[in-house]
Amino acid sequence: MKYVESPEEQGWMISEVAAVPGVRHVIVFSSDGLLLASSGDIDRDSADRLAANCAGLHSLGRSLGREFGAEEGTVHQQMVGYDGGYLFLRSAHGAHLAAVTGPAVDPRQVARQMRSQIISIGAARLSSPARLNA
Repeated sequence: MKYVESPEEQGWMISEVAAVPGVRHVIVFSSDGLLLASSGDIDRDSADRLAANCAGLHSLGRSLGREFGAEEGTVHQQMVGYDGGYLFLRSAHGAHLAAVTGPAVDPRQVARQMRSQIISIGAARLSSPARLNA
């Protein structure tokens, strides 16, 4: 796969979310777990693993949604709390935005900034690129 910019260079797409107090890492990923952008404070291997895990979590959410009432199983947002912090996921125009935080964070502020960032980026910049055969 070829990118015009690397995921690290596309960090401007998520910089406002990364600036929220308590946020450690932010990524953008495709539905199948392809890393599209990452904040500068996470190494590429960790960002790739986070993208793959978040894609699996999003898929699980869709299955639960279909099972319990949503016709298409659409997932708008998810939040997972764990010892040491939280993981926030938000669907965005064919891709997804994820933020990993520490334990001392305002969940409303993170969610609000994620929503704002998705709106400001727009559909054209946050969609998955076409895959090319290498």
